[in-house]
Amino acid sequence: MTSSVRPLALVTGASSGIGAELARELARDGYDLVLVARRLEPMQALATELNAGGAEVTVISADLGEPGAAASLMQIIEERGLVIDALINAAGFGDSGRFDRADPAKLGAMLYVNVVTLTELTRLILPGMAARRRGRVMLIASTAAFAPGPQMAVYYASKAFVLNFGEAIAYELRGSGVTVTTLCPGATATEFAQTAGNAKSPLFAGILPVMQAADVARIGYRGFRSGRPLVITGLFNKIMALSARFSPAFMSVRIANLLNSGRL
Repeated sequence: MTSSVRPLALVTGASSGIGAELARELARDGYDLVLVARRLEPMQALATELNAGGAEVTVISADLGEPGAAASLMQIIEERGLVIDALINAAGFGDSGRFDRADPAKLGAMLYVNVVTLTELTRLILPGMAARRRGRVMLIASTAAFAPGPQMAVYYASKAFVLNFGEAIAYELRGSGVTVTTLCPGATATEFAQTAGNAKSPLFAGILPVMQAADVARIGYRGFRSGRPLVITGLFNKIMALSARFSPAFMSVRIANLLNSGRL
């Protein structure tokens, strides 16, 4: 960054994976950070690392799967007098299995993290950016956003929301000085598969390409920096995403079911 005053970025899901790697990208680019996730210790370790590189880091432990999480987080930020110049909505998780057998509590928390809190937090932060006529927002969707996903029905649907929401508000904000980038990674080596319970599925079992979180973050950050509205990471993921978007629905849903469960 060229300014003598370091801008401030808020990163959710910053305890591991793509969120943590995006925090590293931001710090290298001259940002100070507000890191937000449920788990405190990994964020504290990351904060120590980023402090050593010259970034000032604030760590906030928050459960974004709870109602009112976005408003509570913004209250803490405002009480500390922090002004957010960049927002990275990286928090999210998935679940596997038939929808009628899923844990309702886990589904509810997933919808809050992936959709509700993401939307509310973006709504709370965007007006300040628009008033200052500067700011950047990143939403983490997925290649899952491009098709229905049997065995991960709610997760796929939540990411379809993020993709459509992100592309729509990016268009609305043209010329405002604020950019919105939706990042769509494919299978990535993080804790996601273990949490979702599909680490042995074809999607993560090593049959298909699995990207490293640092590579996803690097590609995504480059698009974020240039204000691109949509970034799909990796050639294979671009092919899969575009194929899903333009293939007949019966074919896309069968392929997604195969990737998530190993069954046609």
